[in-house]
Amino acid sequence: MAASPIAAPAGVFGKGSFIQKYSDVLIAVAIIIIVVMMIIPLPTLLLDLLICLNITIALLVVMSVIYNKEALDLSIFPSLLLVTTLFRLALNISSTRLILLDGYAGEVITAFGNFVVGGNAVVGFIVFIILVGINFIVITKGSERVAEVSARFTLDAMPGKQMAIDADLNQGAITDAQAKVRREKIQHEADFFGAMDGASKFVKGDAIAAIVIMLINITGGFVIGMLQRNLSAVQALQQYTLLTVGEGLVSQIPALLISTATGLIVTRAGAEGNLGADMVSQLFRNDRIFFILSGVLAFFAIVPGLPGIPFSVLAVLCFFIGRALKKSAGAAETPAEKQEKAVQQQKKKATSPENIVSLLQVDPMELEIGYSLIPLVDQGQGGDLLDRIVMIRRQCALELGLVVPTIRIRDNIQIKPNAYIIKLKGVEIAKGELMLDHYLAMNSGTVFEEVPGIETTEPAFGLPALWIPESEREQAELNGYTVVDAVSVLATHLTEVIKSHAAEILGRQETQNLVDNLKKSNKTLVDEVIPDLLTVGEVQKVLQNLLDERISIRDMETIFEVLSDYARATKDTEILTEYVRHAMARQITQANVQNGQLPCVTLDPALENRIAGGVQRTDRGSYISLDPDSMKKLIESLNTELQKLTNMGYQPIVLTSPAVRLYFRKLVERSVPGIIVLSQAEIEQSVEIQILGVVKI
Repeated sequence: MAASPIAAPAGVFGKGSFIQKYSDVLIAVAIIIIVVMMIIPLPTLLLDLLICLNITIALLVVMSVIYNKEALDLSIFPSLLLVTTLFRLALNISSTRLILLDGYAGEVITAFGNFVVGGNAVVGFIVFIILVGINFIVITKGSERVAEVSARFTLDAMPGKQMAIDADLNQGAITDAQAKVRREKIQHEADFFGAMDGASKFVKGDAIAAIVIMLINITGGFVIGMLQRNLSAVQALQQYTLLTVGEGLVSQIPALLISTATGLIVTRAGAEGNLGADMVSQLFRNDRIFFILSGVLAFFAIVPGLPGIPFSVLAVLCFFIGRALKKSAGAAETPAEKQEKAVQQQKKKATSPENIVSLLQVDPMELEIGYSLIPLVDQGQGGDLLDRIVMIRRQCALELGLVVPTIRIRDNIQIKPNAYIIKLKGVEIAKGELMLDHYLAMNSGTVFEEVPGIETTEPAFGLPALWIPESEREQAELNGYTVVDAVSVLATHLTEVIKSHAAEILGRQETQNLVDNLKKSNKTLVDEVIPDLLTVGEVQKVLQNLLDERISIRDMETIFEVLSDYARATKDTEILTEYVRHAMARQITQANVQNGQLPCVTLDPALENRIAGGVQRTDRGSYISLDPDSMKKLIESLNTELQKLTNMGYQPIVLTSPAVRLYFRKLVERSVPGIIVLSQAEIEQSVEIQILGVVKI
């Protein structure tokens, strides 16, 4: 069995000491002696000492509970509660025997009967009833209820705690050894509170037994005093009532302390090792407890009317125990060892999985800026970049239907002061440089006179541009330049990066959020598609395919209706995407048509037939391959035809038949970035199609 989590300091009660080594034997012998006490009469002096020991143990238990940080610090409490209750009952029986046989049960009981209640049997009886009532009705009842509720809730919470440990283990947050320790702790807590639920019944039974013993003592003493000792009724009642009350008080005071300790500990939870080892290691772990206990017992020893010798002996004993514990604790570690231990703890803390795992967190999007660009973020210096980013996220939601995750902004002294880096999932995807005290002037095609400036490249679209001072801004605008400030350059670049990487930004969780949002307004449609027809991951692939070609997914209802219609026939997400595109023809047309016309180039019918005939379908999707020579001719012809559109000021759009649109785009998307490939099924009939070129090979 594993060692207890709380260990006493090395020395008298430490590991390897005589008491620790034979603690199980000592506890077994002590329990046997307690049982024997119920049978063998005890001398009054020994009974006095044992009664004082009972009070001392009760004080020790209460203070140990007070110094606990959690219930498991005193995991042997349920067993300790049983032993102390048994010991108290043995004392009750021993004192009852002496009261009934000799009419005298030692100085302690006599003192409590005379001094504490002033020799008045009626007052003593009332005080005793009050103590028993407080113990039974208030503390014991409350402790019993708390223990019962704690046990039930601890057991109910076990599956959830186990699942949390398994989740941390699967994520690498904890090691196998740590997971084992946590599981054992949960089991110990359940065992502890379950044991406390039952042990609290001992306290309740002890309170009831005290009342029964009191009635027996008074009744039996009255009969014995009158019939056997020839006392008058008043004398017998006075003598035996005082003795009974004294015996009840010395019994109920420790019982009250133990009940209080029970109430304290059940509000905080199992034990490892045998009872003796745990009791010694946990009760004798703090020297301060014994110094306080020694002072309390010394005070009892000097109080007039109380027996001084037993309390003095125990006070001195507790003082020496506390001093021995303090010396052994101080000798356990040298200053060098303490320093080394502190260093090791710091190293362990720095390398613990909990701290390392936090470093694995990757932000969806990051913007790193040089220190010269910090004023863009600092609102105190007039920076409005944060507001711009909020507008960018709103714009992306409206244009693409994509909720862009929060963009973390960091300053990075390792990059150039005027530079910035845009990262996606921790990897750099774009960068640029700004000049805060300059404006960026771009040639919009209508420039009739150049202005002086620093040549650069506009980062979002790669256009040639100039950084010009503020004094040249008005002249540049008059000369036909498009002039923007530095923060607008960064905002535009960030917007384009988000749009071009929207498919990567959309993850499983983002997809689930979109599905949940649709479910609020059309639960029936969502339930029809997920999970019966498609998984969230398959829906995500369709949405990513749309975003990859900058088609808005804001109209989720239309997308799901198409998926509901066609997902029964095919699970191929690329084919499903084409069906969705057909249903979104109005949206696609509106995004690409200019003045009711669609300027484009088209494919030669022979080329389309060749592409359609070369499609290879596998379990992992469809693909098409052309020989290198044909591929080279295709790209050259495509670039030539698209250049005609660009020279006329039109977008580079290629119009194909629905059957080959997907495969043609796969062929050319890497070689011709930014190309728009549409099919005839995606264009509304009212649009006039202008074919300005034909791609051939």
